[in-house]
Amino acid sequence: MLRQLSNPDNRFHDSAVQWDIEPPPKVKLSLYEDQSKSILSRNDSPDLGFDWSVNPYRGCFHGCAYCYARPSHEYLDFGAGTDFERKLVLKRNAAELLRRRFMRPSWKGELVLFSGNTDCYQPLEAVQGLTRACLEVCLEFRNPVSIITKGAVVERDADLIAEIHRQSYASVTVSLPFISAEHARAIEPYVPSPARRLQVMGNLSSKGIPVGVNVAPIIPGLNDAEGPAIVKAAREAGATFFGMTMVRLPSPVDKVFEARIRETLPLRADRILNQIEACRGGARNDSRFGARMRGQGARWEVIETMIRAAAKRLGMGEAPPVPEPSPFRRPDLSGQMGLFEA
Repeated sequence: MLRQLSNPDNRFHDSAVQWDIEPPPKVKLSLYEDQSKSILSRNDSPDLGFDWSVNPYRGCFHGCAYCYARPSHEYLDFGAGTDFERKLVLKRNAAELLRRRFMRPSWKGELVLFSGNTDCYQPLEAVQGLTRACLEVCLEFRNPVSIITKGAVVERDADLIAEIHRQSYASVTVSLPFISAEHARAIEPYVPSPARRLQVMGNLSSKGIPVGVNVAPIIPGLNDAEGPAIVKAAREAGATFFGMTMVRLPSPVDKVFEARIRETLPLRADRILNQIEACRGGARNDSRFGARMRGQGARWEVIETMIRAAAKRLGMGEAPPVPEPSPFRRPDLSGQMGLFEA
């Protein structure tokens, strides 16, 4: 059943809607088309380990309460709550835009991250296939690819991703902040279960694809103690590298997150919020570059050390490096083999 309509006030609006009926009407899934002129986004934040990303969708059906991308929906005149989860935007010409960008002489074959904002393998991808179309372009140009997802739909493209890795470079990181199915369902209501995501890791790894686990976000007071069990289960499933980040709660994500935990985990809500603040210098968010995805203080140091030590014992480090020079090459559009074709 879909969640009831619930959106924090849009900070770009000078008024808000209040329903005169209780409960408010249920939210239906609505699709919109994006008319963007480009598909590659440049990242200039040191908090994120990539320079370029592709996001074929805006908004995300998964409905994770902590998603730091929620505020981006306000720029579309939508809300950051259930609007973000049920008013989804498609970039139908994503593959063609990517192909045009790769054809520019200025493009040098840098690594492209799929997701980074919203999940490229959310359920809508099973029908729309925009991510797959973009990956086919990456294979055509031998452009290195990295994917971050929680979605099991990625298994559909396992052979394609494996071929990209054979000819160029590809890796998949599966986000798994919970090993507890109960906690996952409370905070990530429409995401495949932890057990299913571990199965995804195993299936992708069996195809020869480098697979990692992202223990993210760490929510002190809720899932921090699950970290060692997560990396152990991921390693047993076939993951060879890992990452971790602290939960980020910019406004209005803070409001969505607090409302969700008070609804689904009412007896633990105050403790969770207090522990987050303990790892953020008394605040729930730190917007400074270089500090947004990490905690601070003694409490965070214990959490970080515990998880990193568990990963080290299992031999899990960073993702394999991207080949240098880049294997990228533009296809010969004349129909003949290029003079320097490998």
